[in-house]
Amino acid sequence: MSVALAVERWLARPGRAPAVRDVTVLAGAGGVALAGGGAGNAAGRGLLAMPAPVNAHDHGMGIRTLDFGCLDDALEPWITWLRLRPPTDPYLEALVAFGRTALAGSAATMHCHNSHLADHLVEEAAAVVRAARDCGIRLGLSCPLLDDSPWVYGGPHQLSALFGEAEWQRLSGLVPRYQPISEQLAAIDAIARAYAGDGVDVQYGPIGPQWASDALLEAIAEASAATGRRIHMHLLESPRQRVWLDRRFPDGVVRHLDRIGFLSPRLAVAHGVHLRADECELLAERGVTVVTNPSANLRLRSGVAPLAAIRRAGLPFALGLDGTGFDDDQDIWREMRLLWLLHGGREMDARLDAGDLFEAAIGQGAVVVNQPAGGDVVVVDYAALTADAVFDDLDEARVLLARMNAAHVRDLVVAGRHVVRDGRLTGFDFAAARRELAAQARAALPHLSVERDHARLIADAVRRHYRERYPAAV
Repeated sequence: MSVALAVERWLARPGRAPAVRDVTVLAGAGGVALAGGGAGNAAGRGLLAMPAPVNAHDHGMGIRTLDFGCLDDALEPWITWLRLRPPTDPYLEALVAFGRTALAGSAATMHCHNSHLADHLVEEAAAVVRAARDCGIRLGLSCPLLDDSPWVYGGPHQLSALFGEAEWQRLSGLVPRYQPISEQLAAIDAIARAYAGDGVDVQYGPIGPQWASDALLEAIAEASAATGRRIHMHLLESPRQRVWLDRRFPDGVVRHLDRIGFLSPRLAVAHGVHLRADECELLAERGVTVVTNPSANLRLRSGVAPLAAIRRAGLPFALGLDGTGFDDDQDIWREMRLLWLLHGGREMDARLDAGDLFEAAIGQGAVVVNQPAGGDVVVVDYAALTADAVFDDLDEARVLLARMNAAHVRDLVVAGRHVVRDGRLTGFDFAAARRELAAQARAALPHLSVERDHARLIADAVRRHYRERYPAAV
C-alpha cells in the first residue's frame, strides 16, 4: 500500500541537494519511490514533499503544563508543580498530544511516559500505544524507571528543616513511593511483549541518574545488554544536576555510567546541556545519541546545549520538543529554526550546517525511536512560503529554516497511511478529543486546588534549598 503525492518539489536530502522538480512521490510502508507528472496535476502545484521529521524527546501531554498552572521556572521548582497534572484518561491525553505532533508534520515521537499511577504503568502504556496507532504516528515508548523522589536530589528528607514539624509530617506523606527494581523492569518486559512492533518500540526510561540508585542504573544496563532494548534517559539538564552529580560521582557521571556498561549505541540521552567536552567524546566513542531540546532548556532556565563540542566530538544529535516547544504548539519546524539560530555562531560562515540539522531532525531522530528513516513523507505549502520570492531557485532547506511552521503542513504519510490530509487528521476528530480532554481536566478542579497549595509549599522550599546549598548554580 502506498499514497501517491503529486508535488512540484521532492526534497530528498534537505541541505545536501536541491529538490527534484515535477514528480509524484509514492510513499509506502516500504519506503519512497518517484514517478513523473507532479506539475501536470494541478493539485500538486506549489507543494514540496520531503522526509518527515521526528520529535525525538517528549512527554505526550495533551493538557500542557501551563494549562494546569505549571508555569515556566527553573527546572527544580518547576518539577514540583507537575503534581498538578490533571487525572485524565491516559488514552485521550496521549491522543491529543500525538495529534498535535502529527498536525505539525512529525511522523514519530519519543514519548517519555509520566505515569499517573506507577502500579498502573502496563495499563497506561496500552492506552498510549492505542493512541499512537489510532493517530497513525510511529512511537518510541520510554517507560519510566526511578527509585528516588524528584523533589530534591538526594532525597526529600533534606527539606524537613525548612518546615515546622506538623507541616512536614503532612507534606512528607505526599512523597511518592516506588516499586522494587525487579517489579519495575518486569512491567517493561510485559509492555514490550504485548506491544513492541508495528511502529512501536518499547524502551527503558530511567528518568535521570539523579533519581536513580546505583542498583537501578546497573540493573538497567544489564537488562538492556541482555534484551537489546534501547534506553532513553535525561542527562545533565540543569546546573544543579551538574553540581549534585559531580558530588556523587567525583570523576563524572558519564564515566560512572561507562564503568557499569550503561553507555552503548542503544542509549539516547536528552538535554545534555551541561556535558563537558571530554564527556561528549566518551559518549561519541560508545555510540550514544544526544537529543537536544532548545526551547525547553531556555524556558526552564537550564541553559544552551554545547552543540559545538557535541559536533566536534562526532556525537550524533537529534531534536526534541520535550512537551514545551517555543510556542507550546509542538512545532518541530520552529524548534529547528531556534536550534539553527542559537548555534549559527557569529563568524562569516555558519557553524551549524543546514544538512546536519535536517539529518538530526530526520535520520538521527529515527535512530532514537528505533524506526526506519526517510520513508515517511510530509508535504508543505511551499508556495505560501515563497509567495513574494523573485527567484525560483532558492535553497529549499534555507527557506524552510527561515519561514516554515506547522500551519504550512498539508499532508503527512506514515508507513503508507495518510495521517494528515489537507491539514486535517484522518484518524480522529482532533477538536472533539481536545474538548473532551479539557472537560476532564476542569472536572478535577476541586482536587487540583488542594494540590496547588501543596505544590506552592514544596516549590518554595525547593527554591530555598537550592539557593542555600547550591549558591554557585542557582
